[in-house]
Amino acid sequence: MRVKGIHTVKAKLADGTKRVYYYAWKGGPRINAEAGTPEFWAAYNKIIATRREHAVGSLGDVIDEYLVSGEFKAVSKSHQRALRSYLELIRKQFGTMPLRVIEDRRVRSDFRKWRDKFIETPRKADYAWTTLSRLMTFAIDRGHIAVNPCTGGKRLYDADRADKIWSADDLRAFLEIASVPLQRALMLALWTGQRQGDLLRLTWAAYDGKAIRLKQSKGKARVPIPVGGPIKEMLDAMQAERKKSVTILTNSRGQPWTGDGFRASWEKAYKKAGIEDLHFHDLRGTAVTRLALAGCTVPEIASITGHSLKTVQEILDKHYLGGRLELAEAAIKKLDAVYGRSTQTSK
Repeated sequence: MRVKGIHTVKAKLADGTKRVYYYAWKGGPRINAEAGTPEFWAAYNKIIATRREHAVGSLGDVIDEYLVSGEFKAVSKSHQRALRSYLELIRKQFGTMPLRVIEDRRVRSDFRKWRDKFIETPRKADYAWTTLSRLMTFAIDRGHIAVNPCTGGKRLYDADRADKIWSADDLRAFLEIASVPLQRALMLALWTGQRQGDLLRLTWAAYDGKAIRLKQSKGKARVPIPVGGPIKEMLDAMQAERKKSVTILTNSRGQPWTGDGFRASWEKAYKKAGIEDLHFHDLRGTAVTRLALAGCTVPEIASITGHSLKTVQEILDKHYLGGRLELAEAAIKKLDAVYGRSTQTSK
């Protein structure tokens, strides 16, 4: 189907299925209906009508410009999806706002009141504010406005994950109730220290029986991870599944996970296990701590997880302190083995 203005994107999914997606315009919202149907045209006309409501020189125009810009295309696909959802929230609330109004100092109060609508979900509130600020910065760079009314502003969500380490009891509780696909995801995260998105995209082609070779989406670092112990046993036992799926991790139907599907299943199992205030991403810090407890040096840990040497040290020093007691006990045992008998007090 070819219609002037509608942007078409052809995609091949992880399972080999080919899909065609339609957008109202390049960089515009997706038309979520079967092409050519009455529902399709109704959705298209509604989107176009909304776009026409924007006055020339409005914030909605800046959003349209940003969605087709190099700045937007430079971020990852998953980040783009998140940005789109928040940009649509901004468009709905402020799309018709003339750009000249943005330079009025009172507009900051309007933006803050809008942000505070999401105060019950602090992370969403912070992301909404950050996205709005990013849009303002883009508008300044393109010469549309002179000041960013969103500069500064205290975050509502405390992202400090100090002491957030999966203990042996947490791991045991989760593995006892989780499905096999979720158990495999946990094991890969625990033994490789990689991010959720990279693990969900990990293909069988990256595993040669001895090591996993992974290119991280963030930073684009190439990380070779030798496998052994439980993780090798798990992967080798899954060899029959190589013919069924491109990706190593699959859902209960044997299909590659979607990000939303995985998060929903993980949260359900997480709650059922009775685990509190731990995220999947905390497994990355747990992996770093476990490697340190096993006696690995900072360079050795960085070679596996893909962190910089500085970041690994910062993780051990600041953010993931759950292993401090174990590390201290190990150090005292070493000290005692060398100096214990020579420094005893007299009776």
